[in-house]
Amino acid sequence: MTTPSAFPPLATLGPRIMICGPSNAGKSTLAIAVARRIGGDVHHLDLFRHLPSTDWVQRTDDEFQALHDDAISGERWVMEGNYSKLMPQRFARATGIILLGDSRWANLWRYFRRTLFEKHARPGSLAGDKDSIKWEMIRWITVVQPPRRAADRARLAATGLPMLELRSMAELNRLYTAWALERR
Repeated sequence: MTTPSAFPPLATLGPRIMICGPSNAGKSTLAIAVARRIGGDVHHLDLFRHLPSTDWVQRTDDEFQALHDDAISGERWVMEGNYSKLMPQRFARATGIILLGDSRWANLWRYFRRTLFEKHARPGSLAGDKDSIKWEMIRWITVVQPPRRAADRARLAATGLPMLELRSMAELNRLYTAWALERR
């Protein structure tokens, strides 16, 4: 268990921060709070990958990469999301990483709650909020992501960038307190 005083100062992660982790772990909300604190731009990779006002229809790979690469060219940013094919470019520009983790069942519950009951715009949601429950997403959260976590952790750690790993929502909540971050 990490106590608030055990967290490194936010400044140790520098001005360009990647936030990675499983779906529905709190990446989008944290990205906004951290970007506000460091005075940087916030970028949600899902919004680059998917077309607005759709039920998660993807852009072409070239369009997605162009949006991603333009965003990482900035001097102060927080980018949340994984999309491992584009990580090498991000690693070259990032100055720090936050890795979130939580139980697949907690993530699945948040997916259902958001999709079924939170009909207002939420951080990281597509314009138009046309989201629906998808079997592919349920499978992603419960079957695909969990076994990949160790490999993802190793890939991020191998960058040599300063990295903070939070393994539960309780730790994430303590981080908000320690860094005086605001959820809005």
